[in-house]
Amino acid sequence: MYRILVIFALVFATSSVMAEEFGIDTTGYEVIQFKDDHILVDALEQIQTGDIDGAIETLKGLVETYPNYRLGQLIYADLLLSKHAPIREFGNYQSAPYEQISSLLDEAKTRLHFQKSPPPVSKISDSLVMMSENQGYAIVVDMSTSRLYIYQNNNGIPEHIDHFYIIIGKNGTKKILEGDQKTPVGVYFVTGSIDPKKLPDLYGIGAFHINYPNIWDKRHGRTGYGIWLHGTPSYTLNRPPRDSDGCVILSNGDLEAVAPYIKGDKPVLLAEKIEWVETEQWLRKQEDYAFIINQWKRDRESRNADRYLTHYSTTCSGLGMDYHAWVDYKKRVNPSKGYIKIGISDKSIFSYPGEPGLIVVTFKQHYESDNLVREFMKRQYWQKEQDGQWRIIYEGSVS
Repeated sequence: MYRILVIFALVFATSSVMAEEFGIDTTGYEVIQFKDDHILVDALEQIQTGDIDGAIETLKGLVETYPNYRLGQLIYADLLLSKHAPIREFGNYQSAPYEQISSLLDEAKTRLHFQKSPPPVSKISDSLVMMSENQGYAIVVDMSTSRLYIYQNNNGIPEHIDHFYIIIGKNGTKKILEGDQKTPVGVYFVTGSIDPKKLPDLYGIGAFHINYPNIWDKRHGRTGYGIWLHGTPSYTLNRPPRDSDGCVILSNGDLEAVAPYIKGDKPVLLAEKIEWVETEQWLRKQEDYAFIINQWKRDRESRNADRYLTHYSTTCSGLGMDYHAWVDYKKRVNPSKGYIKIGISDKSIFSYPGEPGLIVVTFKQHYESDNLVREFMKRQYWQKEQDGQWRIIYEGSVS
């Protein structure tokens, strides 16, 4: 009994004009976007029922349309061979390396699993607690299913609009050390694109840099750099699910489609596995976290240093000075103010994947007192400490 899996690829190419606007260079690349997996299921069901002729016809159209699609060609060849000789295993090209056949099988299994067990996209990823009014889109990656999801900010409610197959590190997730070939888990932000003309072919039509290591990573001594979202080499349409040195990789067609949604300081949440929640549960979590931030704001405005300082962990960093020196400074300065007003806008809140009791809050702060007015973007990391209280473990401006 042979094992056969196949994957369906649907071509959808965005214009090169749009691609260039977002730092994407499609010159010399076959830009193909895979979107539909239903032919995989059709062909598999035909094989399972013994309808080999039907499966051959299903795949014939696929390989004629996409002659460079290795997986489709491999399965199609297996089926043709099965008409004349027994097939005992997946991939019967004598010249094909075992690793190549195995990687194609991994891709096929991953795509098939996703098609057979689709995510509940009517629910919301629990990491997307609140998107600011200026965050039109957010990226959430579920590395357990090799999928990248795009969410649109629909009047404050994250709405799933699309998803794409992705590749992660050869050694899986939870990056710790430089060179460990793992993809980090956490809350990250796109910090810019990289000129495609300066990139080797390995990175495909372009790359977007994310801010690994972030504050949490640095706090835990994690090393490494250069974690990107990027494309695939010109000689291939796709890569196996685990085939990067730590980056998140998309096909060139998919990267071109995703590029418009990640321009600027867009959040990229890298999760080992997405936890999906109903809208009602998501709203309750949003209200709980918003209450914590609002209480911090009120206590800051009270000029009561003791109340204000209860919101900060003794391990807090980013204050510009030693924690104890900062406490002394606040106790001396706050009561001397005639008034303090804090305005908060453009607020986003993200629950940190894989770290229960950790949130990342970013907002524009307008500070006003009787002798100072200033406005800047601020980022806070809040952690629920052992006594059950939420406290700030990092606070600093966003450059």
